[in-house]
Amino acid sequence: MFKKILILCLTLLGLALIVASCATPTPEVKEVKVEVTREVTVTQVVEVKPNGGIPYEELWKGSAHNAVDTEPFRHWDGADPAEVPTACARCHTTAGYRDYLGADGSEALKVDKAVPAAESQGIQCVACHNPVTTFQLTSVAFPGKDDEGNTIVISGLGDAARCMVCHQGRESKASVDAQIEQFKVTDVDAVVAPIKNDQGQDVRFGFRNIHYFAAAATLYGTYVKGGYEYEGKLYDAKHDHVAGYDTCIGCHDQHTLKIKVDQCAECHGEGVKEEGGLQNIRMPQASAWDYDGDGNVEEGMYYEIQGLQESLLAAIQAYAKDTAGAGIVYDPAAYPYFLLDADGDGQPDKNDQGANIGYNAWTARLLKAAYNYQVSIKDPGSFAHGNKYIVQLLYDSIEDMGGDVSGLARNDAGHFAGNTLPFRDWDDAGLVPFRCVKCHTASGLPEFIQNGGTVVFDSRGNTLTAGLGARAPTNGFACVTCHEQATKPELRQVASVPFPSGATIGFEKDADGKFVPNDSNLCIECHQGRESTSSVNNALRGKDADTVDAAISFKNIHYFAAGATLFGDLAKGIYQYDGQKYNGQFKHGDLGPTECKQCHNVHELEVKVDVCAQCHKGVAGIEDVYKVRGPSDADFDGDGDVAEGIKGELEGMQAALYEAIKAYATKAGAGITYNAGAYPYFFVDKDGDGQADKDDKGANIRYNAFTPRLLKAAYNYQYSVKDPGAFTHNGQYVIQALYDSIKDIGGNVSQMTRPEVK
Repeated sequence: MFKKILILCLTLLGLALIVASCATPTPEVKEVKVEVTREVTVTQVVEVKPNGGIPYEELWKGSAHNAVDTEPFRHWDGADPAEVPTACARCHTTAGYRDYLGADGSEALKVDKAVPAAESQGIQCVACHNPVTTFQLTSVAFPGKDDEGNTIVISGLGDAARCMVCHQGRESKASVDAQIEQFKVTDVDAVVAPIKNDQGQDVRFGFRNIHYFAAAATLYGTYVKGGYEYEGKLYDAKHDHVAGYDTCIGCHDQHTLKIKVDQCAECHGEGVKEEGGLQNIRMPQASAWDYDGDGNVEEGMYYEIQGLQESLLAAIQAYAKDTAGAGIVYDPAAYPYFLLDADGDGQPDKNDQGANIGYNAWTARLLKAAYNYQVSIKDPGSFAHGNKYIVQLLYDSIEDMGGDVSGLARNDAGHFAGNTLPFRDWDDAGLVPFRCVKCHTASGLPEFIQNGGTVVFDSRGNTLTAGLGARAPTNGFACVTCHEQATKPELRQVASVPFPSGATIGFEKDADGKFVPNDSNLCIECHQGRESTSSVNNALRGKDADTVDAAISFKNIHYFAAGATLFGDLAKGIYQYDGQKYNGQFKHGDLGPTECKQCHNVHELEVKVDVCAQCHKGVAGIEDVYKVRGPSDADFDGDGDVAEGIKGELEGMQAALYEAIKAYATKAGAGITYNAGAYPYFFVDKDGDGQADKDDKGANIRYNAFTPRLLKAAYNYQYSVKDPGAFTHNGQYVIQALYDSIKDIGGNVSQMTRPEVK
């Protein structure tokens, strides 16, 4: 007992010195050994203020953490007994917070005892300033669960961990699903009846409340699964703001809790300092997307979320009335928030005591949507913490409720679509492999350029790495991926770009023929593919053209190799057959060699249809662009239609090549089928039913009977599919390669026309 008292005294002495550490410009420096009841010894250099006083005390006094007369701290004064229960004490009392962390000598990660209500005196200095939070608290466990049912823990948080212990919510997708499973729900649209507990009492299927200010759940998105994420959907991960402003204390003063608006203004302009100015922020890449469908693509994300909330509440109310059979209303200030409105007058029904009646006709589908609505409401800063994650939750809830989402938007442009596979494919692994980081992380491309922008090849000429190490996944690109600084428009300077074929290419040369920096070179750093004629030839070196070889595996060009298409024979991205000539860089009519930014909006990535219309009369939308043909009247695909656009001609060639591939594969002894959305794309189809054969685990069987001739044709087919803009990037170049593939693999080209080399 004496030892514990001694240790506690030493702990309190250490705390006093730590609290005093921010005292004066000319401090006395002492070394203090602090022993805690976990028997951890820590040595820290602290500063002792000769004049006494608590640093930042005045700032803290005006904060919500010190608002001791408000509901978060006075809620239990009239309870019997008058105490803050263990389920609430962690975040509503200083003693409970320290108890949870084990800073009081108790077991960590649980609250051992209730706290008298009279002791609920806000969140005091000692809650965050103690040896445990100072030296040990760097990770936080969240309510969410991963796919294996393990508690989700975010590590490496630093000082922001102190905030996230509480600002994380109390529910998650996992707890919503757990309740649905507990009640053995089989019909998601049936009102769930009560069940009996072990004591024979009725347990009702009820609303699950995320709780207040769950900012960390919004910030970390799908990493912690604080929202209800629907099966088959992908969601944004942690919202990565610019460096220095992507943590709680990066944006909030940790003592006043106020937002550092002056610092926001450095990027977002002086307007954010005005009342409601932060709510008007909208990043440039979002300017094409009307998330809430109100026709306004300039309003801030705060208002986009607000519009989606209104749509979701309307869908919830329609569903509750029409499917669940009982009207519902919502009151953000009245627990349990969703209330019964049986008579449909828009007001909550009352019981005999005049109290609101909680909603009591829950279905599983209704619960999920209502939960997400509450998630969006109870984090009033969600528009800044993780607006795209909230947009996705609201959109999916509206859709699942049967609401109309035809005029809404869910995903961003590809570079900023943090909820898509190009950025989420490695979440389970935790690291993006070194071969992928250049184009699938926010920091890979800048580092690649900074390191000299070189590509490493193996002894067979296959691309190995861009000289980068594996790193954690990111939530799409950031401003600084392409710009030198987030606050300045200057783009990173790139004069030339290495391609997988070994060629070095750029969009612009000086009078001496030397490559010079050009903005569009940034685009082709990634939009170039990962294979080439060279890598295919290297893989097939010394092999007989028509002999099946188990050592041959499919070579995948990868996605959106627009740069390789645009530069044609210079890049040799598609497989070019020996003895044939191919078009070089595409010259877009009178425009000459065109650059990416001439035809695409650099943030939205959409085609500038109005630019197309300057030459191609009648073009008013993207569908009209598909019909553009150019000056040629040749029937490339042999279908007799010489008026269709180049896109139609190319698609005809694709279809013919696919049929030729299937016919050849069947003759070679193993049927083949293609699935553009499933790696590795080509699969065994022995019975010829067009469906991939399955192994004993039910997985598709990858195609394993390639000959060199078949690989070349399959590679070119994939190339043409994975550059959906090939028809306009360099359509006739791709058609040349498709023609040669069809001919080489034994297809009929008698009615087709190979484009002339220009």
